[in-house]
This record gives sequence, C-alpha cells and structure tokens, in this order.
Amino acid sequence: MKTIGLICGSLRKASYNRIIAETLPKLDDSVQFLQIEIGELPLFNEDLEVDGDPTTVTQFKQAIKQVDGLIIVSPEYNSGVPGVLKNAIDWASRPTKTSVLINKPVGIIGATPGGMGTAFAQIQLRQSLEQIHVQVLPFQKMLISQVHTKIDIEQRALTDEKTNTYLNRYLKQFIEWMHQNQ
Repeated sequence: MKTIGLICGSLRKASYNRIIAETLPKLDDSVQFLQIEIGELPLFNEDLEVDGDPTTVTQFKQAIKQVDGLIIVSPEYNSGVPGVLKNAIDWASRPTKTSVLINKPVGIIGATPGGMGTAFAQIQLRQSLEQIHVQVLPFQKMLISQVHTKIDIEQRALTDEKTNTYLNRYLKQFIEWMHQNQ
C-alpha cells in the first residue's frame, strides 16, 4: 500500500489548512497517510549542516523518504508561501544532488478566507519545487477560497459538499498520477 505524506504550511492548531489535511485520509482508504510536521525545524542555515543535520531535520527528511508522495496543504501569507513552509522545503532540498525530494510526486492544496484561494502561494511553491526536481501534479489546482464558510472549526470538518467533491476528485487524480510515476 502506498503512503502519502501530508505537510501543512500552517502551524496554527485551528488552521483551516490543517483541517483540510486531516480530511484527506477520510476520503480514500486505498493509501495510507502520514502527517509530517514542520514546526520544530530550525531556520535553515548551512552552518547547522557542518556536523550533520539537527535531529529534527533528520527525522523530517526520513519521513519524506519513507512516503511515496507528498501533498502540501498551505495557506497564503502576504501573497506568498508561508515562511515556515519555505524553510521546510529548503531543509528537504539538501544536499542538492541527493535530496529526499528529487522526483518525489507532490500535490499542492491551499485554502484561504480570501477570494483567490492561495493562487500566488501555489505559483511560488510550484516554482521552488520544480527548481529542485520535484514532480508536481501537472494541470491540476486545488484552490479553496472562502474556506471559513466551508469548515466547522469546532468539529474540525469540511462541511461544504461541493468543496468535498472537488477535494476528493483532486486526491484521486493525485493517487492515480503517483502510481503512474513510480
């Protein structure tokens, strides 16, 4: 059985994007899911690599290595990728020639209360990932706008049926594509 790693680009416990990430395993039982946390990673600094990666970085890279694909679920901050997510990608991209991300199938999902559905962050994220030879799901975007009207925060549930249908379709497309590319 294939395993998909889930990375949330928000550290907030009540994050809309974290709730979307928690929804994905409920949509398909043909794969396993592994939550990969990024909140404990130190700020990227090449000096920290001199004596080997810090323990949290090693654990993070091991988690990525053991999954067959990744789905990144992230908000957009100031029309861009959240710093904590960019930091995680920078750590995972090292060392350049043997990065755990090279040729890893990755899907991108984003949710925001705004009207653009994380379009700018997803463009930046795709650009960074493609630069380090990550396979990003082509031609598909999962942009969730007005997310605050589609989620029940207290129940930690996606309640909008239309969005749930689109999310399910995106996940199935990602799984099919991941199987084809490995």
